Amino acid sequence: MKYLKLLSVFESHLDALEGGKGDVLFKAEKGIVLVEKSIRQLQKEIAGKPFATPEDEIYFFKHIKPQIFSKLIYYVKLFNLESKRPRGNDAAQIKYLQNQIDKLQAFFNDNLEFYNYYRRGAMSLDEQYFIRGNRDLRLPLESFHFLIDDQFSTCHDGTVSTIMAYDMLIVYLKKEIDDLNINLETQKSIAMEKPSKLFWTGSKTDLIELIYALHASQSINGGTVDIKEMASHFEHFYNIDLGNYYHTFIEIRSRKTTRTRFLEKLIDALQHRMDSLDE
Repeated sequence: MKYLKLLSVFESHLDALEGGKGDVLFKAEKGIVLVEKSIRQLQKEIAGKPFATPEDEIYFFKHIKPQIFSKLIYYVKLFNLESKRPRGNDAAQIKYLQNQIDKLQAFFNDNLEFYNYYRRGAMSLDEQYFIRGNRDLRLPLESFHFLIDDQFSTCHDGTVSTIMAYDMLIVYLKKEIDDLNINLETQKSIAMEKPSKLFWTGSKTDLIELIYALHASQSINGGTVDIKEMASHFEHFYNIDLGNYYHTFIEIRSRKTTRTRFLEKLIDALQHRMDSLDE
């Protein structure tokens, strides 16, 4: 089966993306592009080609397609929730993330009958759920995406994909909450120390450009530290709130002239300092 090879290639590309550099929003953006490309390839593989047996069709829509389509749901949801994530204190972020978990878990409750069917590995209704052309009128209207392309969808492969995606998101969100709780404890310890007397007096955009440059150069912790942790460090020690630094970085990338304006300014300033000392 050609789509099994496609799935293997897709997973290797995804592993490379997740193991590479870049913050979570960058990876989500790249992940969406990667998944969409793979879905189109998968769609071509089965277009106009009947499955040899109903069992083959069920296997494809119950196990193969959801492994790819779930990643699209995951990355789109991840990008949206991280884009809207508050830049306030850790307690506010924890509240926001827990609220997102509650929303995801509400989906499981709303689809409890099918959720339990899928979770226990049942197969008795597979022909109804994973053969094209069948409908489940108990599904909410927005679930009828399969009517748009009834040759590439069944009434429940999208539900399986959503379950898989939400499982991944809940794991991600819980880890973020755990990290924030650890950070809260660290902040309590830091609060007992003397506050920093240093203040960043340049623009926020300049500092964000510098942080991304340091991250790209892998000059801190050998490149293993992420942008979020670096941004928090600079915010604390230079008494500044960087706001939504990812969107600021998008604006830096979109500059019409030089995109490394502040870094070039630093080079000019240092060269001028050294030249004046040489005179």
